[in-house]
Parts: sequence; structure tokens; C-alpha cells
Amino acid sequence: MRVLLVEDEKGLILTLTDRLTSEGFEVTSASDGETGCELALSGHFDLMILDVMLPKKNGYDIARDVRNAKVDTPILMLTAKGETIDKVLGLKLGADDYLTKPFEMIELVARAEALMRRSPQRRPADGGIIRFGDIAVDFQRAEVTRGTHQIDLSAMEFKLLYHLIARPGVVHSRDELLDAVWGYDAMPTTRTVDVHIAWLRQKLENNPKHPLYIQTVHGLGYKFTA
Repeated sequence: MRVLLVEDEKGLILTLTDRLTSEGFEVTSASDGETGCELALSGHFDLMILDVMLPKKNGYDIARDVRNAKVDTPILMLTAKGETIDKVLGLKLGADDYLTKPFEMIELVARAEALMRRSPQRRPADGGIIRFGDIAVDFQRAEVTRGTHQIDLSAMEFKLLYHLIARPGVVHSRDELLDAVWGYDAMPTTRTVDVHIAWLRQKLENNPKHPLYIQTVHGLGYKFTA
């Protein structure tokens, strides 16, 4: 999960980066509003954490510009102000949630995870249909077809494919896939992921030994590339 942190307090940058990294997030930081806004407009992040009071450009203006550019990445705003009007302003300009400083780190992590779970970036677009090569995946009907022929996938294969496709280009570790698809309570092993990836490749790739779409990133995990 890629997080953009725009904050000018060096101590808070270090603290937040360390904590978020330990929770499995990939953190990119900017210490002024102009740099932060340029990064935010790239749309390459799963979550933005924006301080309100920033040099060169404040968090409110960043949120406004990001939403005007049709970037729908969730925004969590950090503010030292506790007044209702400041919170309302941030939400009206496009923020999805806010935290008032000082805050507990565990609450920030929980809010970040909640925002990303319901992020529209995690849901495939185009009415729920994704196409790559001669494959079409209909997420509303839970159907996969090659041309006019339907491809049978198990429930776990379909869930795994959904998780990969919903975040194109993102590298997913085996542990992350186990948690997202099978859940910790199911007690599978990382070998389970490898086996299901192999099955998906057999069904979806023209050459499973040299996959174009479900790719291995050696030492890290798997990613979907269309």
C-alpha cells in the first residue's frame, strides 16, 4: 500500500514513516505543499496524509487541486485545529477523514487502513468489467471469458485474481495475499499462493511459463500487469 505523507515537522515525518513502514505501507514524504501537490496529482498512491499547515501550499489547497484533477485517492488530513469549521472545510474540499493533533499512532493506522479498504481505486472500473489480451473479467457476475468461451475459476482463484487486478502494477507479497484472500484464520501456507497463481496462469496466460499478466517479482511477490 503506497502512502503519500505531506508534513513539514521532521520529527513527525520520521515517526509516521517508521510506524507506517512497520505496518507494511510504502511511504513517500514531502515537506512542503508544492512538492506534495505534484506527487499527489500523479495518482500513484493509495492514500494521502496531508497536514493542513504547510509551507508554500496548504493542505486545503492540495485537497482541492487533487479533486479538481479527478484524482480519487483517499485523503486523511492532519490538523492542529480542533474547530468544527476547519474540519468541515477540509471535508468539503475533498478530504475523506481527519485527525486532530496530537493523535494516537494506532488511531492513524486504523483510519488509514479503513480509508484504503473502501477506496474506489480498489474496485475495478468500466462497470465491473476488466479486459486484457483476449480475456474479459466481469466482477459483477463473477465470470471470466476468453472470446466467447467461459473460463471456470474456483472461488479462491477468482478472489485472488480480483485482488491482483484491483491494484495493477502493485507488488503483493505472499503474506499479504494470504491475509487478503484466505484470511489469517484459514491457516494456509505461502505455498498455497504459489499453487493458485500457477493455476491462474494455466487458465489465463497464453504461455504460463512466460506470463504477461500475472508476473513474479523475485524475492517480493506477484503483480498484475495489463
